[in-house]
Amino acid sequence: MSKYSTGEMAKLCDVSVRTVQFYDTKDILKPTELSEGGRRLYAEADIDKLHLICLLRSLGLSLDSIKGILQSKTPSKILTLLLDEQTKQISSEISEKKKQLKAIGLVKESLENTTTIPVNSITDIDSMMNGRNKLKKTYAVMLTVGIVLDIVQLGALLLWILKGIWWPFAAVIPLMLVAAALLVKSYYANTAYICSDCKAKFKPRFKEFFFSKHTPKTRKLTCTKCGYQDWCVETYPDEVQK
Repeated sequence: MSKYSTGEMAKLCDVSVRTVQFYDTKDILKPTELSEGGRRLYAEADIDKLHLICLLRSLGLSLDSIKGILQSKTPSKILTLLLDEQTKQISSEISEKKKQLKAIGLVKESLENTTTIPVNSITDIDSMMNGRNKLKKTYAVMLTVGIVLDIVQLGALLLWILKGIWWPFAAVIPLMLVAAALLVKSYYANTAYICSDCKAKFKPRFKEFFFSKHTPKTRKLTCTKCGYQDWCVETYPDEVQK
């Protein structure tokens, strides 16, 4: 029967000599026998055992768990239970990492628009995520309704030009004005702004909001907190003190 030294075991299983020695001190992988000079000697079965230990370690199991499996009368059942628990833990960690990735994205976006980081707790992160989704929904609704209104107006205009039927165009004008007013009202209700000076989140007065200069992501407003007037970053309206 072949015997293997610590160095040979380490080479065959692609681990360090110190790792094999460490498993011996932890009573996880004891040598089959000791030579006359006190050197550790391992058998063929020990190679398979070390491969199994390395596999379990790669799955994230602790040394105590592995030791319990190897000493158990029903190792397959113990291993199944441990792997089930490990699966739950990894799933939880993945969920947490995804949440952290979203938080990182939000922080980076905030850094692009302001000089401070408005994230102080998990609650803040959740609030930012929900608010950002609401803002995206608002943009999507406005874009969709705007496209529909443009199509209706263009269709009525073409009908007037090609067929000489003018009344659909005349009828659609007041409807479009009403729809536009409702869109602006909805847009105002679902947005807030961050002051570029004091960094406070505020809701501007509707008249100023309506007539102010603006870009897709900013609007020139007067902060209701500090009175500073400048371009303000558009954001969601959660927790704004009206």
